[in-house]
Amino acid sequence: MIDDEHPSCWRPIRAELQRAVSESTWHQWLEPLSARALRGDTLVIEAPDAIRPWVEHRFGRLIRGCTAAVLGPDAQVELAGPGAGEPLPPRTSAPGGSASFNPRHTFEQFVIGDSNRLAHAAALAVAEMPGLAYNPLFICGPPGLGKTHLLNSIANYVTAYGGGATVRYTTAEAFTNHFLGALHGHDIESFKAAYRGVDVLLVDDVQFLQAKARTEQEFFHTFNALHQAGAQIVLTSDRLPRDLGELETRLRERFEAGLVTDVRAPDASTRLTILRKRVQQDAVGELDPAALDLIAERVTDNVRALEGALIRVVAFGSLTGRPVTPELTAEVLDGLYPDRKGRSRAMTVREIQERTADAFGVSVEALVSSSRAGGVAWPRQVAMYLARELTDQTLPAIGRAFGGRNHTTVLHAYRRTAERIAGDPDAFETVRRLTEALRQPS
Repeated sequence: MIDDEHPSCWRPIRAELQRAVSESTWHQWLEPLSARALRGDTLVIEAPDAIRPWVEHRFGRLIRGCTAAVLGPDAQVELAGPGAGEPLPPRTSAPGGSASFNPRHTFEQFVIGDSNRLAHAAALAVAEMPGLAYNPLFICGPPGLGKTHLLNSIANYVTAYGGGATVRYTTAEAFTNHFLGALHGHDIESFKAAYRGVDVLLVDDVQFLQAKARTEQEFFHTFNALHQAGAQIVLTSDRLPRDLGELETRLRERFEAGLVTDVRAPDASTRLTILRKRVQQDAVGELDPAALDLIAERVTDNVRALEGALIRVVAFGSLTGRPVTPELTAEVLDGLYPDRKGRSRAMTVREIQERTADAFGVSVEALVSSSRAGGVAWPRQVAMYLARELTDQTLPAIGRAFGGRNHTTVLHAYRRTAERIAGDPDAFETVRRLTEALRQPS
């Protein structure tokens, strides 16, 4: 039976749905939904007539999973047209601080590539051995690249295989709201018990703790209590700990005390694998493989946007009764993700060599020479890494541009650079700045 006293039941369900899909998918398909009534164990959700069949087919399982996660396993969902039932009454209880786990986000569904390999391995190690592998584990990177997926993967894994270990997932914003609600409600002891009595604490977007003095202090004490008890802590942020300038120094130091790793934009091969896996997972049906190639080519910087582009293309094909071809895909994507081939071709290996040499204070001749001196080996590896990331050149072609080296040398340089920037904040920042400079128009 659904607990009618559950605070703001539709709000956390909406939050789970929004977190599970891309921004474009959310606005197009799920944001128009609203909760209308509770009928026994059934939550009646209103969906506009124009989108209701597609929402039921494409998102029905996700909606039911998010509803059950918030309201309990007995909860059912009914999608109805406008005017079904009476609107849910507003609920005014203090906000809770924990979000439920997304059942779609598991390690099995996470696509591994060079851009996230270390972060994935570290997250899996933490899930298998909470408190013993890396504690804390700090995962940073821009939005939409899989940080939340990894947190949910840890939560789902520990819940399934952790022998009864308790897990709490929250966001820094939810933690703050829960803390402030506990202060105002004079219920701070219950708040402390909720966060300090778990075996694994997962906190998303810790950058939002900045400039909140009382919340920072409480989080500092929560962190210490858990760490001293041997509990596992995993944090995500959109930047490195040292770049959280408005955060207390003592918190930054604790964030840096474990393993700091990052996730970056996926390369073309990983993007294509993500699309193929999503097609298989959602049983999309027949589509031209070249359409996936085109999506992977156009949408490069954000996994959520990548999946959202696929959903948009498939939905357009379904609603118009047209097959999903490269032509249809281009038609759908041209407005949001225009063809950038011309700009990609404008970036050459030579330009990358020149900018990298300038950044490190060496000559291009040194980069392409046979010298193995330490002062040139690292800049050369960075230049090879960027050449593979930012151009369409093959590994042999890049090798020829670096003094006739073979493709295995280029691949080795790429992997060494990826490993180093994953574990070395200074290296990460150097490569990030170089990448931004190269992508800016001349």
